[in-house]
Amino acid sequence: MNENEQKQQGLQIELTPDKAQGEYANFAIITHSSSEFILDFARMLPGLPKAQVRSRVILAPEHAKRLLGALQENIMRYERQFGPIKMPESQQGPRTIAPFGSGKGEA
Repeated sequence: MNENEQKQQGLQIELTPDKAQGEYANFAIITHSSSEFILDFARMLPGLPKAQVRSRVILAPEHAKRLLGALQENIMRYERQFGPIKMPESQQGPRTIAPFGSGKGEA
């Protein structure tokens, strides 16, 4: 198969049933080195002392920048369709937002 035939067919992606269910994350930690970006997606639950990492994605810097562009484009599309995404007014401190208060969880 030559390159033109491959382009006409498009990219085929397999999504298995276990991956199709996804993994809920409400917290992300991003770190990097000179050669890679590491995205840890975690789930914080009320009353539990620590977040549990549910998935880790390791990207080359070029792919991280492509991901950033794709997210920006999709957020713009989302906001055109559904309205602005509201962010907390206070943006001081770390660039992350815990989904729950820092106090003890209640049942």
